[in-house]
Amino acid sequence: MDPVTPLSVGPGLARPHRWLAAHPRALDLLVAVGVFAFIIIGAVANPRLRGHHIGLVFVLLALVSSASLVFRRHKPVTVLAITSAITVVEITTSRSGPPRTAIVLGVVVALYTLAASTDRPTTWRVGFITAVLLTGTAMLFGISPWYSQENLGIFAWAGLAAAAGDAVRSRRAYIAAIEERAVRAERTREEEARRRVAEERLRIARELHDVVAHHIALVNVQAGVASHVMDSRPDQAKEALAHVREASRSALDELRATVGLLRQYGDPAAPTEPAPGLGVLDQLVEGFARVGMRVEVDAEPRDLGPLAGSVDLTAYRVVQEALTNVHKHAGPEATVRITIVRDRSALEITVVDDGAGAEPRTAGASGTEVSEPRVPAAPLDDEHGGGHGLIGMRERVTALRGSCEAGALPDGGFRVRVRLPLQSRMGGDS
Repeated sequence: MDPVTPLSVGPGLARPHRWLAAHPRALDLLVAVGVFAFIIIGAVANPRLRGHHIGLVFVLLALVSSASLVFRRHKPVTVLAITSAITVVEITTSRSGPPRTAIVLGVVVALYTLAASTDRPTTWRVGFITAVLLTGTAMLFGISPWYSQENLGIFAWAGLAAAAGDAVRSRRAYIAAIEERAVRAERTREEEARRRVAEERLRIARELHDVVAHHIALVNVQAGVASHVMDSRPDQAKEALAHVREASRSALDELRATVGLLRQYGDPAAPTEPAPGLGVLDQLVEGFARVGMRVEVDAEPRDLGPLAGSVDLTAYRVVQEALTNVHKHAGPEATVRITIVRDRSALEITVVDDGAGAEPRTAGASGTEVSEPRVPAAPLDDEHGGGHGLIGMRERVTALRGSCEAGALPDGGFRVRVRLPLQSRMGGDS
């Protein structure tokens, strides 16, 4: 029979329901006993059959018909054939009075089971054949006249069994589809959540790298200068330490702003300073100029209005990463030229250094990095030695559907060229 939920049967029947669901054969046995009892009661209570005793043959036929229902789940077609054949035998060979059509209850249960476990075309085809066969037999050999309610009732019961079984099958399919959609939706939500977490983790890691790499590089250089001239030129050492303090303060401010994005609701308010952009490019250049790097800026912004926030931040980070790499690999004595060209469709940034001051570096015996040649990175190919900075630069530019190239020049030095489309501000980032 159709499994129902404990809520639909009521709290008092929840435990018996669970037991029967776990023991389907016991449920089938109870159904068989119930059908046998109803067949006997129906045969005895029929007013047309009063005065006619129930024969032993009828009892045996009812018993076989009911007993076959124990196997209705595994052999529904066979059980339907057995119960139908027994019904036909009872109608056509009754010797103890008019045929007792109550035996058709076995056919009703078998037809219901078949309809609940097969498709709709098969249900209606088999149900129609069964109803016509049994009704026709009853009209020819059953109770007179042929249109008596017992004969027509066989057709009604067969049709009701087929319709009920088909409805149950549709309900089960509907519930299964809902559960499948719910599982799929839950899986999709989990995958989307994991994807968003991964993207956010990557974005935060990229921001932290850009902030830390730039400022720590400046702190390292100024600390080295202060240590070198501490005894001979204390004034210059104090100036270098002041630069260290300023660079470290800037690093802390940017770290505080970045980490503030991770605050949960109800935490103290996060810093509200605007993200850096090309508007503070002079401050970035000044920081590298203090350590001896010669930086030339050739900007052609043209008065076309403000940049989108994402484009402005990406352009700033590209220049910051490029200058940090020059300082790291070519040394503070290098000369860098920054060219910024903007038109109505794109912003193009080119950072070129002459490679002056770069010294071949090799690993010392203690494992400390003493010198190494500057990486001649092909256009942002990680397999050629590009570090996290170049990878982060590429990810930033790719996120805005721009292009990024970085590589060594034939005559020495290194060039980074980035092109950022300005149409991205149409997406609402302003």
